[in-house]
Amino acid sequence: MTLKFHWFLPTNGDSRDVVGGGHGSPATVSGRDRPPTVAYLSQIARAAEDLGFVGALTPTGAWCEDAWLTTAMVSQNTERLKFLVAFRPGFVSPTLAAQMASTFQRQSGGRLLLNVVTGGESQEQRAYGDFLDKDDRYRRTGEFLQVVRGLWEGQTVDLVGEHLQVEGARLARVPDPVPEVYFGGSSPIAGKIAARHADVYLTWGEPPAAVAGKIARIRGLAEKEGRSVRFGIRLHVITRDTSEQAWAEARRLLDGFDPETVRAVQAGLARSESEGQRRMLALHGGGSDGLEIHPNLWAGIGLVRGGAGTALVGSHDEVAERIAEYHRLGIDEFVLSGYPHLEEAYWFGEGVLPRLRAQGLWQHPFDARATPSAQVPFAGAAPAR
Repeated sequence: MTLKFHWFLPTNGDSRDVVGGGHGSPATVSGRDRPPTVAYLSQIARAAEDLGFVGALTPTGAWCEDAWLTTAMVSQNTERLKFLVAFRPGFVSPTLAAQMASTFQRQSGGRLLLNVVTGGESQEQRAYGDFLDKDDRYRRTGEFLQVVRGLWEGQTVDLVGEHLQVEGARLARVPDPVPEVYFGGSSPIAGKIAARHADVYLTWGEPPAAVAGKIARIRGLAEKEGRSVRFGIRLHVITRDTSEQAWAEARRLLDGFDPETVRAVQAGLARSESEGQRRMLALHGGGSDGLEIHPNLWAGIGLVRGGAGTALVGSHDEVAERIAEYHRLGIDEFVLSGYPHLEEAYWFGEGVLPRLRAQGLWQHPFDARATPSAQVPFAGAAPAR
């Protein structure tokens, strides 16, 4: 199978420094360096499209712009790039969500992928009017996806569940193609929901041994459900012509972390209910020593950012080698990002992807005969604002 690569749309702002936020922590002031305007996000999306990324993840939460609205606008400035829209079930009805997804597919030419995020922080959920505890939120997610998938298949759905109830639900027009569902979560109940409903199970960038354990667990759960699941991983990336240049950039980012900000972010994340976030924190322990937790896997990003907190750091050859290592475990999709997102897309796209292509692990997903989207200048040009 050819590897698939997705990039990231920084709807919390972008910078040459790390922009924090997520899992209850606010976006850091560095996010103001490049505000997440439609013009700038479209620059990133067009660059990703030309370089060969299949899609772009857009996050969800109080710390960033709304993913549905933002990607709907950015999609009009791109031609082939898909949008992996992070979405929290429970904030709108499953019937409305299924209708929104169906509309997105028609208006974008079938370019929606759905990243279902149950929500790991009760404090943030309550701000949106959701007062269920974590396990109940996952059970509701299961009911939500049961309704949505039934509607996408053209069924008339009736459900009286523990948390959701619909009667005579039906879509006037089903999506074509049906959006694939991406799903993550490290807790036992998250694994059960993923096994029943996910097309792609996403994990954050843990060391290969830990990732292998997750893959084996989810694969086994899916087999019990009579299903198969693909696997993806969410990572940041710092790739340069030489290893020394890449690690110098990692050190520059680390030197830019304000100690008080690190303490405040770590204190907030320590209260997280997310098992995945707990595992991220354990990788660095809140300190700046020993951050290379596996060859070319750096945990420094997690000092100021919630959620995905690790980065592949190294020469283009080294980063390609690590990707091949994860692929041997069963990872077929990589959701990547880097600071700033416009420039780092080019470093990866022009440095690593050709090496993976030479190894037969990747090919450009878009027909070379297709009309290329508007060319985007590289880092030397000022970003659109």
